[in-house]
Order: sequence, then structure tokens, then C-alpha cells
Amino acid sequence: MFSFFKNLFSREEEEPDPMKYLIVGLGNPGEDYDWTRHNIGFEVIDNLAKLHEVDMDDDRHGWVGEFKHKGRTLVLLKPSTFMNLSGKAVRYWMEKKKIKQENVLVVLDDLNLPFGRIKLKAKGSDGGHNGLKDINKTLGNSSYARLRFGIGDDFSKGRQVNYVLGKWTDKEWETLPDHIKNAADCVKAFATVGLGRAMNTFNTKK
Repeated sequence: MFSFFKNLFSREEEEPDPMKYLIVGLGNPGEDYDWTRHNIGFEVIDNLAKLHEVDMDDDRHGWVGEFKHKGRTLVLLKPSTFMNLSGKAVRYWMEKKKIKQENVLVVLDDLNLPFGRIKLKAKGSDGGHNGLKDINKTLGNSSYARLRFGIGDDFSKGRQVNYVLGKWTDKEWETLPDHIKNAADCVKAFATVGLGRAMNTFNTKK
């Protein structure tokens, strides 16, 4: 009888918390990658952490912190695994924090969107993005929300890697903070009003 209740309670403890969300900003660790286009996911996480006075602790597979917002718990994650191994960090913290996949949001850069434009999606292909490729492979599917942040495609043939890993231009810097704030607001809307309403609000913004 004791073992029955012990197993029952352990199963209950393992249930995901429907009010807890994992917000993953993709990027590469190290000063060389700071404020590069490919690290915009990190910058959105840093914005949220600063705004809500969150200390990002250097933990397993990444820097992690969390805050409460309108009854929800948002767990912030910046993987330290490098971009092409992002899935390892995502899976570990989903399991560690007991967060269901539908409450996961990945923030990443997108060459196919104009600079500063954001697009929230429920799922989709990796679009050639190495971070998404690894997450899809690790989770075994692509059914998780992602917030794509446009970095534009103003590069000549053969210069894509240099562009993606390059720093923002002076002109982009002028409006970058506003675009990052908009993305951070979208993240919080995803966790509070839901994916559909957040998409209707933020996907239409220029």
C-alpha cells in the first residue's frame, strides 16, 4: 500500500507545470559573438532579464534565470552549447523544470525577414538555421513555438556567414533597442495571452 501511494505521488510530481514557460534565446557563447546578428536570441533574453531584475546563473548547458509575470513563471535560457548543439540545452531544461513542449518558445535570427521585423509561429521547418536543426533532431519534431527576429539579407554572394556572424551597423543600432523590446513584449504575450493572440498582435507590426 505504501509503495502504491509513493508511486502515485511521484507521478504527480513529474507532471509539467502548465503555468511555467521555457524561453530560449539562441546564440553562441563568448565575447567574439556578443552583439552579432546570430546572437539576437541572447539579446532578447538579456533584455527580459534586465527588465525583470533576473540574475542569469551559469548552470548546466547554459545561463538560466526566471521571473514571475501575471501568474506565469518564465524560465529564461541562453544555451552555452554553441548554436549547433542547442537541442541538448533545450531538452535538459524542459525536463529539469518540468515544462511541456507547447510552453517552449525559441527566439532566433532570420535572414528572410527585414531587419527588426518579428514573426511568431507555432511550428515549422528549420529554414536552414543550425540551432533549430539541432532542436528538431533532439526533440524528434518541430512542434514548438519560435519567434523569428529579422536580420535582413544585405550581403553579397558568398558572404552569408560573415553577415550573420557580423556586428550590427550604426544605422541598425539606432533602432535595435526598440526592436528588441518589441520582441521581449511578444515573448511575455506568448506566455500570458497565448500563442494565437500574440501572433495576431505582433506578426502584423512593421
